[in-house]
Amino acid sequence: MEKAVMTEPINPQQKLPIGIQTFRKIREANYYYVDQTALALKLIEEGTYYFLSRPRRFGKSLLIDTLAELFSGNQSLFKGLYADKNWNWSRKSPVIRFSFGGGTVRSQAELDLKIQEQLSINQQALGLTCQQTTSSACFAELIRKTMLPLENGLLFWSMNTTSLILDNIENSETAKVMREGLRSLYSIIKDMDAHIRFTLLIGVSTFSKVSLFSGLNNLNDITVDPVYSSICGYTDKDIDTIFQAELEGLDRQKISQTFYISLHIALSATEAPFNRLQPCRKLWPE
Repeated sequence: MEKAVMTEPINPQQKLPIGIQTFRKIREANYYYVDQTALALKLIEEGTYYFLSRPRRFGKSLLIDTLAELFSGNQSLFKGLYADKNWNWSRKSPVIRFSFGGGTVRSQAELDLKIQEQLSINQQALGLTCQQTTSSACFAELIRKTMLPLENGLLFWSMNTTSLILDNIENSETAKVMREGLRSLYSIIKDMDAHIRFTLLIGVSTFSKVSLFSGLNNLNDITVDPVYSSICGYTDKDIDTIFQAELEGLDRQKISQTFYISLHIALSATEAPFNRLQPCRKLWPE
């Protein structure tokens, strides 16, 4: 399924979204945006539990943030996009969101603190307080309390799920501690199935997925699914259409040769947004 391409004239005053990971900022501050909401809606309609692996700087955070705004019902941000006319905006869902990026975790104690930090952030965002003391119990309580006044299901996603293991790959014992700690946390998701509308777990590698999420036997890995190959990143078609105004006066072939991160899935070649747009900035005449 191809991403919807905006047909409205390109505003030459739009800015390149290099390093921008916030959907609201992109939409409100006049940055270019490649409409990936058609694929996002397809993902939501066809399943509940997903795993996606992409390299760093591949637009994973932006995808997560886009989904968060979608489920929160912020329709004004999607004006002119595929989701604007094809999503039920009256049905809103609360969101629990974990991110294990931003710092290296080297021990069980540090992992516990990181999980507690994420739980605290979500409690504050949802206006709730956990009475349970352990991380897993607090996570389950948070899901139950979040769902009490609502009937639309909960959204959960976790970023950088595999990076904690990758960061400790040279120390097998520490990597094992990371794996077991995260597996214990994620096992709660299976027991909370009745409350969960959509779950997306994202990492930079698939090698640890089997053991890390073994409790989620219905997890759909879309990492190499050609249907979703362009749900993150930009394709050549995106560059030649959405960013057409930025190509004037540039050597298109030279820009292509400058790209250094590429992901080839089936017949689709997708590249990291940061690396796709950086050449446009560097090669643009001052």
